[in-house]
Amino acid sequence: MHRLYVFTCFHLIAVLFSPTVLAARPNVVLIMADDMGYECMRSNGGETYDTPRLDQLGATGMRFQHCHSQPICTPTRVQIMTGIYNNRNYVRFGVLDQDQKTFGNLFKAAGYKTCIVGKWQLDGGMDAPAHFGFDEYCLWQLNRRPGRYSNPGLEVNGTQLDYRDGEFGPDIVSDYLCDFIKRNKDEEFFAWYPMILPHFPFVPTPDSADYDKTVIGEKGIGKQKYFKGMVEYVDRIVGKVVDELERNGLRENTLVIFTGDNGTHPSITSILNGSSYPGGKGSTTDNGTHVPMIANWPGRIPAAAVSHDLVDFSDVLPTIADVAGISAGHSGWNVDGHSFWPTLQSAGDRAARDYIYCWYHRDGVREKALQLVRTQQYKLYSDGRFFDTRDDLKEMKPLEIATLSGGAKNAYERLKLKIQPHVAATAAADPVQNERRRQLQRSPVKAANNK
Repeated sequence: MHRLYVFTCFHLIAVLFSPTVLAARPNVVLIMADDMGYECMRSNGGETYDTPRLDQLGATGMRFQHCHSQPICTPTRVQIMTGIYNNRNYVRFGVLDQDQKTFGNLFKAAGYKTCIVGKWQLDGGMDAPAHFGFDEYCLWQLNRRPGRYSNPGLEVNGTQLDYRDGEFGPDIVSDYLCDFIKRNKDEEFFAWYPMILPHFPFVPTPDSADYDKTVIGEKGIGKQKYFKGMVEYVDRIVGKVVDELERNGLRENTLVIFTGDNGTHPSITSILNGSSYPGGKGSTTDNGTHVPMIANWPGRIPAAAVSHDLVDFSDVLPTIADVAGISAGHSGWNVDGHSFWPTLQSAGDRAARDYIYCWYHRDGVREKALQLVRTQQYKLYSDGRFFDTRDDLKEMKPLEIATLSGGAKNAYERLKLKIQPHVAATAAADPVQNERRRQLQRSPVKAANNK
């Protein structure tokens, strides 16, 4: 009996302390470039920019062919951070409603160390990042709007800091993230990096001979020729973050996701698959919402995988929660997104959803908002306009419904049914959201902060 007891104890200890049981929950690093559309990545068929680190990340992970954001930054940030479509929680530009919960709250409540660096532009003052679940921050445009590039003004954990020695804002915030990773290498962490780059004004980076360490602020600059270097600096910084994970032995236990918050600035034309491709930021056309997405986790996500699944930004929160084994569903938080974690674990497509939905108005004006549903190819607006996005990028030629046939007709009939519950949900949310808009009327300080 004694020998059996000893054997049982040792067996139990072996099980409890086995690598499987002891393995920490994965770290998550979510990076989102600012105004960098699908066409900006060479591995997506882009020919204008050199993106070797992003291409490598895609070659050793999974690239998504059909990821769609919102048309501009604040609607996208609200959607990706909450997992909820804008029709139910978007108030106005430059604001994340304090009544909302974010993936920061979710991961912090689960015991993760949390950090946000980069661009805020969501109002709420110095305490806003903590309110939304972030232990640490190094941010631009938290409670003011100074320059973001050379000699920037930033807010770091409650302190306003103005840099005047020729520093570059994207370097400072990414250095902070790398330091956070190093300091928390023995902890489970979630890092959210909404990048400052490559948003207008277009400026020379420190890699350019034109970089001027004496420039303060953003007036008098903005030449389109610098956009290429800014995209390539995005690539450099993503590589820097991945290298920091490698140095600290964390790469095998860290999911890295890279995406963009909306299409490229309309003043920029790039080459995609041999053809000119105009930037479409601010528009619900494909060049306004089609963004790159890469998910990379060595040993867990197949290498060189390409997914044709539809993904929108409501899907990110439930996915990273699923990866970390955290429940995204609790009282008062009814997310709209679908987890694409099953897709990430497979080399093929899993088709978690057969359409995606978008509600959009820059300033949250309910009666002026656009609503649409779409497949990879076809798009139906709530006013009845129906487009083939492959043949009509700028949506200049609505298809005649009476003459539809084959796949186009089937898509129309399916999407017509799919949009109805969203329109009904919007109508139900209108009184609630209009009341929130009245409660959060823009003050002079807020107006200046959110230009």
